[in-house]
Amino acid sequence: MAGRSEFALRTIPSDEYPLFEGINSDPVTVDASLLVSALEQVTPAASSDDSRPILTGVYMVAEETGFRLVATDSYRLAVRDMPGSSLLAGQPPILVPSRALTELARLLEKDSEVSLYLGEKEASFEVNNIRMTTRLIEGEFPDYKRLVPDDNPNKLTANRAELRDAVKRVRLLAQEATPIRLEMGMNGLQLIAKTQDIGEAHETVDANYNGDDLTIAFNAEYLLKGLEIAPGDDITLETRDNQKPAVLKSDEHPEFLYLLMPVRIS
Repeated sequence: MAGRSEFALRTIPSDEYPLFEGINSDPVTVDASLLVSALEQVTPAASSDDSRPILTGVYMVAEETGFRLVATDSYRLAVRDMPGSSLLAGQPPILVPSRALTELARLLEKDSEVSLYLGEKEASFEVNNIRMTTRLIEGEFPDYKRLVPDDNPNKLTANRAELRDAVKRVRLLAQEATPIRLEMGMNGLQLIAKTQDIGEAHETVDANYNGDDLTIAFNAEYLLKGLEIAPGDDITLETRDNQKPAVLKSDEHPEFLYLLMPVRIS
């Protein structure tokens, strides 16, 4: 029963509608399920701050064994390699808006393929009967490789799910941008969060640790997101000190890396 409803829509004149250049390149196909997992691991690290457009994109670059996806918001960095894929082979790197790639991940279906068409200023992704076109971001992506430490001497290994769940519990007391502290030593790992006038939380997590005793703090949401998107059953946190970038990685999945900047603590 909607006989008395009335709707009015404001339209856009056709001559004001954005025009795309049209892409005539040959398509390159990628397995959709692999691309979805890669996008889910990388796009969360991209910035949502439009005042820094370069950091709102995902950097896609050809490598010797395939291609690589990289995103950073300057506080964290996610890298995912796609070995064995010819995507971007012989092409210069591109910077694709992370919002577009998030929408692409929603379109992709298991056991399907996605085709990529590249232009000078645009990229099109085609899956089934849908084609999505996005303008590429112009500008130079940061030199992310110099941010990744060559060798961090301290290494802590723990079950990823157990550590993730512990961080979820402790972060309940990490309010008002309070970081989570990680106290690492020969006895394992202790997570600590303290918020004035609210309370504090402590939880001990079983872990293997090699290195000097160290207390380091991270933004609770960034740490949790890294543990959620990382692959594998076990995760390794590599650190040098409480001021240098830390690296989350998995020995089972060397194609993935998540870098975190620590929060200064007194």
